[in-house]
Order: sequence, then C-alpha cells, then structure tokens
Amino acid sequence: MTAIQIEQVMLHHIKMPLVSSFVTSQATIHIRNLIIVQAIDQSQIAGWGECVAFDTPWYTAETQASCLMAMRDVLIPEILGRTFEHPNDVASALQIIENNQMAKAGLEAAIWDVYAQKQQRSLAEVFGGKQLRIPAGISLGLHSNDAELLNTIDLAVKQGYQKIKLKISRSFDIKLFETIRDRHPHIPLSIDANGDFTLDDLSLLQKLEPFQLLMIEQPLATSNLDDYTQLQSKLAIPICLDESIQSFADAKKAVSQGACQVVNIKQARVGGITEAIKIHDYCEKMQVPVWCGGMLESGIARAQNIALASLPNFTIAGDISASSRYWHRDIIIPAVEVVDGWINVPFDQFGLGFEIDLPYLSKVTDFVERISL
Repeated sequence: MTAIQIEQVMLHHIKMPLVSSFVTSQATIHIRNLIIVQAIDQSQIAGWGECVAFDTPWYTAETQASCLMAMRDVLIPEILGRTFEHPNDVASALQIIENNQMAKAGLEAAIWDVYAQKQQRSLAEVFGGKQLRIPAGISLGLHSNDAELLNTIDLAVKQGYQKIKLKISRSFDIKLFETIRDRHPHIPLSIDANGDFTLDDLSLLQKLEPFQLLMIEQPLATSNLDDYTQLQSKLAIPICLDESIQSFADAKKAVSQGACQVVNIKQARVGGITEAIKIHDYCEKMQVPVWCGGMLESGIARAQNIALASLPNFTIAGDISASSRYWHRDIIIPAVEVVDGWINVPFDQFGLGFEIDLPYLSKVTDFVERISL
C-alpha cells in the first residue's frame, strides 16, 4: 500500500556557515538560512525536503520569510490529512495556490521521499532516472581578485569537475577570459550573469564569443522572452535560461520561440520535482539539453538534485558539487563526494539515498515548528 497521508510536518529553521562567501552581481552570502521540511505520514515514515529560497528577493520574488508563511499558513494545511496515491497528486492539489514555487517544492520533495521509502525504491528510480553516475560541475562566485579566481579554477580542474561556471557582471575583464583559456583551453566553461546585462550590451557580450563558452546563463535584466529571442538571434553563444523559467509553461514558450538553446532546471524554482520532470521530458522531446542548477543547498536538496540529474536528458554537468565545496560539515551522511569528476547516484538505497545527520541538524537548528492535524 503506497497511499500517503501526511499527519505532521516539522519545519527546521537552520543556519549553515559557508566555507567561503558566495558573491554574485546582486548579493553576497556568508551564512545560508534554510528551512528543512520533515513530513511524517500515517505509518510514521519521515520524508525530507528543503526550502532553498534566499533571505532577500534578489533571485526570485520568494524569500525564506515568504516561504515560511506560505508553507505554515496555506500549503501544509492544504495537504494535511488528505490521501495521495502519488506525489504528482500533491503538485495538482497545490495548483490552486498561485506562485510560491520554492515553498511548494520544499513540501512536495519531502512527500516524494516518503513515497520512495514506501515503495522501497530510490528517489532516482521513482523519478525515472537512468544514469548510474552524473558529471559534477562547479559554480564559482565573483572573486575579489583574478589570482584568487584562477587558483580556484585550477583546483576545480585538478579535482575533475566537468563544467566550471563563472559569475560575471557588466564590468567583466576580457583579459581574465584570455588568461583562463591560455591556462585551460579545453575545459567546459560557462558564465552566469544573473540578469546584469541589457539588449544594449550586445556588442559587449559578443566580445566573449571567441572563448568557446558552453553557454551564457540569464544574461538580461528582464524575463521578457521576446528580448531573449532577439538576443539569441544575434549572439553566437548559446543562451541558457534560469530565472525566466518558473514553470513548464515558461519552458515550453521559451524553447518554442527560440529564446534559449539550453535550459537550467532547478526543481525549487519551478515548483517541485513533478514540474521539473515535465520540463525535462519536453526538452528531451525537443532535443534541447538541460542541466540541474544549484541554490547553495544543503545535502538534502543536493541529494534530490543528484536523483533528478540521473534522468537521461541531463546531458550537461550541473551545479552539483561535493558537500565540502560549500560546507564544513553537511547535514547528510555520507557527504556528497566527487570522484574523478563524477558523483554516484545511490540507486541501491531507499528514498534520498543518504541518512540525515540528526545530531548536526539539531546543532545548526535555530528552532523547529510543528504543524499537525
């Protein structure tokens, strides 16, 4: 019997200090605030999810505070006590509530974990994953000086990462890219602007074309897909959309009108795993490659990203790195490891494939809220 009835949800409010500050064109993050979602069903199986919104709305409109309100006051009461045959039914039930994608995703992910455990299968298997291991990529924030960034890139290459993504802003130094390509002529290199450019910056972006970039992610300070279509028609670098894709409908429209050539799938950004799988399947049909983006998440969401990235059309290394890249200690056991540029997918374990380090979770938890029938 796999029917799920959630009787209690616990929200663990945690603070995790980063190994080093993460800097983009819009924000600098030293400590990561996260809401860990623990959903407990009628048979006392506990599933785990994670709300990965940031503290301020620099990435999307959602924040940790808004997600807490949405989960505690609306989303959790909507699903408590109801019977669901499959996690897809949870996504359908929550469609009556507009937006709040990251709040929905954190709750839905916990129920997917419950479902996989009840099925005695791994998350990767219930998602439809096929790849036994996935290529690891790394996302590097803006650095205070070029020497520091170059040393970080050298180390990432030595560790075998199969894609290196650099955060950039309009003030980028073209000489830095020349130096990177002189040192590493063949590494898969991509850039992420977090919307720091406009259409008027076309000539500036075209200066990057000689460097054989895998893609430029979210270059424009707008989510207007028509602007992206116009830019992609004039830019040789493939555009990848991130913040502009917040649903399956967004992805379908962007791909159909040529606004991008690559799609970054973040299950939190699109409202959960159910929607992420729909986007994957559509992009696979349209022969548009996808990859799994990161959100400075803890090991819980990282484990879910690993399972998601095992689907067949995740053909580009995602922002899925070793736990030690970001955390002095993760809240899962074992920590995520990268071996020769690869991460093994735990198909032989039920649910997440990792244990929760409950003593350390307790140590980094500020407080816990319990919501029950």
